[in-house]
Amino acid sequence: MNLKADFKEPFRMLDQKVQQMMKLIGDKSPHVAGADGKYDDMRLDWWTSGFWPGILWIMHEMTGNEAYKTAAWRWDELLEQKMMQPNNFHHDVGFQFMPTAVIKHKLTGDEDALRRGLFAANFLAGRYNIAGRFLRAWNQEKLGWSIVDSSMNLSILFWAAEQTGDPRFTHIAKAHADTVVERFIREDGSVNHIVSFDPQTGEHIGSLGGQGAGPDSGWSRGAAWALYGMASTYRITNEIKYLRAAQRVAHYFIANLPEDSVPHWDFRAAADLGEEPRDTSAGACAASGMLDLADLLPKVEGAIYRRTAERILLSLHRNYATWNMPEHEAILLHATGHKPADQNVDVSLIYGDYFFVEAIAKLNGWKNRIF
Repeated sequence: MNLKADFKEPFRMLDQKVQQMMKLIGDKSPHVAGADGKYDDMRLDWWTSGFWPGILWIMHEMTGNEAYKTAAWRWDELLEQKMMQPNNFHHDVGFQFMPTAVIKHKLTGDEDALRRGLFAANFLAGRYNIAGRFLRAWNQEKLGWSIVDSSMNLSILFWAAEQTGDPRFTHIAKAHADTVVERFIREDGSVNHIVSFDPQTGEHIGSLGGQGAGPDSGWSRGAAWALYGMASTYRITNEIKYLRAAQRVAHYFIANLPEDSVPHWDFRAAADLGEEPRDTSAGACAASGMLDLADLLPKVEGAIYRRTAERILLSLHRNYATWNMPEHEAILLHATGHKPADQNVDVSLIYGDYFFVEAIAKLNGWKNRIF
């Protein structure tokens, strides 16, 4: 497969699309776009608030277009202001500050962005439960819950360790990653969404279905989070256990893809119940993670991951994108947010758009990894 021939055109189309999105989205903090094609406007402490500015920063780096930089510039400042007010920030500050403050500092050297990124890393480190060796999920009363999504937030801790020379960030990130390998990733490569611990003793209690079809389900986006997060952890630590964990999840994901290579929201639900909704966000995230996994391995060994990522991305590009819908504010259609709760089914999700942009950028030479 000729990457230049296959993925230069999708990136050109993305450039046109994201410029149009800037006009349509404006100052909104998008999460979900439904049948009307209009993104909502969520509060700044909502977990998805970093993905739209992340798209803008990637497009700026790839194109040099100053309009993208201008539109992205204030997002880390806005997030910091929200941090100083009553808020609901939690384990997902990596999702919020890596595509805003951290990439801004990487690209511009802005010292305020550096400070904001380190502030978020310290906040996340403060959620570590030393008894159970896990990062606490969410807020409220669920003191002993941890979720597989946190695999993706470890990158801000590793970044903070690099910036400050303080190894405590690495210790926490690796301890949680070890818990992901031990408690979240099953032997067959499927994953648990929620794992419950006794917050006092750290004792493992059990697993909950969460956004998957059940406690033993094959939730595809959870698999994508684990695959990508463990590949990133291996890239930073060079510890083989994280590579093997990422590969185990990748093999499960690949083996369960349908004919068009875009995953159902839950692999086991699809197997048991037939044609279930797709989740383009899971496909985009997994594809981006597989591209990284391929780069971490010798060319022959990594070929299966690269080929699968290309198949997923080409299918998303050809069959699930809004190229012919200029007034639609999103890029990808047919994502699934929380099927068991009947929330955000067959919609567009901003993180699906982000990981699609990220993956297409990688196939066009982007090297400045965020996660």
